[in-house]
Amino acid sequence: MPNADRRRVVVEPGGPVLVEGPVDLALPDGGTLHCDRFMVAICACRRSKRFPLCDTSHRRKVRESPE
Repeated sequence: MPNADRRRVVVEPGGPVLVEGPVDLALPDGGTLHCDRFMVAICACRRSKRFPLCDTSHRRKVRESPE
């Protein structure tokens, strides 16, 4: 039986953590960020200028050549 309080969380390899919203994010400074979107992308790489929300900064990483 599904629980209405459960949230689906998807961990994208090399990308953000996607959480079905709406959600409240507890911040390190004690504050709370209220997100009303149906899907919330949480930064996992800490490159985002909007941290803790993802701004796709992980896509701009320069890859090292295999040589």
